[in-house]
Amino acid sequence: MSSVAIVGAGPGLGAAVARRFGREGFGVGLVARDRGRLDAIVDGLTAGGITARGCTADVRRPAELAAALRELADALGTVEVLQYSPVPHRDFMRPVLDTGHRDLVGPIEFSVYGPVAAVQQVLPGMRRLGRGTILFVNGGSAAVPHPERAGTSIAFAAESAYGRLLHDRLAGEGIHVAQLVIPGAITPGHARKDPDALARTLWALHRDRHGFRHYADDLES
Repeated sequence: MSSVAIVGAGPGLGAAVARRFGREGFGVGLVARDRGRLDAIVDGLTAGGITARGCTADVRRPAELAAALRELADALGTVEVLQYSPVPHRDFMRPVLDTGHRDLVGPIEFSVYGPVAAVQQVLPGMRRLGRGTILFVNGGSAAVPHPERAGTSIAFAAESAYGRLLHDRLAGEGIHVAQLVIPGAITPGHARKDPDALARTLWALHRDRHGFRHYADDLES
């Protein structure tokens, strides 16, 4: 069995993606900081017949994140699909003129060091399989920088560049890299931004394997 690893798993999008990929036969590995939340998601998945496991890690601690992904692969099988989708901290979203260089440390750790550490951990396994998918999930400021959200705008731009470089370099190895930009908030009941709708979109990105950047909805003005 191969597995999907969801970094930044929560009860909304993370759980929905876990259910979608789990129904397709993947073992499901979940990474988040909150053990109680992870256990609740794993219990729900297990009750639905899905093989799942959670590991705690802080994405701003690269060695900790890599260790969690290694543990999940050992327990569930090689990570064939990696989704990096933690929700940024609110204090990353300062106005640009109020953002000093120290204010960018957290966003860069979160949206650059974390993804790089995660990819470097799972990529050797994907290469051994001869296939894989890496999914980056970002907010709208990844595509249109927002002057009131400088930290995420800058860090998401760097994450996007990293993802695009991976997309171009790894396509010939059967490893597809894609980014899903979700403008605004994830919204239960919304036709395109409901967690289950987004999970269907992410499954389609894994299945159809074309293009790098995709949008869950129209960009907000």
